[in-house]
Amino acid sequence: MDMTGEYHIPAPRETVWAALNDPDILKQCIPGCDEIEKHSETELSAKVTTKVGPVKAKFGGKVTLSNINPPNGYTITGEGTGGVAGFAKGGAEVSLEEDGDGTLLKYTAKATVGGKLAQIGSRLIDSTSKKLAAEFFDKFANVVGGSGGSDGSAD
Repeated sequence: MDMTGEYHIPAPRETVWAALNDPDILKQCIPGCDEIEKHSETELSAKVTTKVGPVKAKFGGKVTLSNINPPNGYTITGEGTGGVAGFAKGGAEVSLEEDGDGTLLKYTAKATVGGKLAQIGSRLIDSTSKKLAAEFFDKFANVVGGSGGSDGSAD
């Protein structure tokens, strides 16, 4: 599965960068996030409960940040397991650009799933992933920018 998107966040780039690295803000914005813990400047772990079609699962996983270039962006790689539901792993390139009085956040993500999730079908997984990404970025824009959601889109 591949996904790209861009969102306008009504806040300065440094503010958006700080928020992308703040576990408390991320927990508020990640749909179904039960817990997120920062272990170092480059490693985090999270527990997320989500539903993809008929499969509802609690995923636990680790995320690693690399190619860190404040306040311009970074690379995220991660892997999570959801017991009998299966696993997901992937990564994303995230970049931040000044955009008038706000910030343009762009991302390109790739992910693979296995187990029961892989049996559901790529169309359902893709649509669920896009929906979750949109929920995250809309909430993130509201929390960080303090105003209405994105004028961005996810492909």
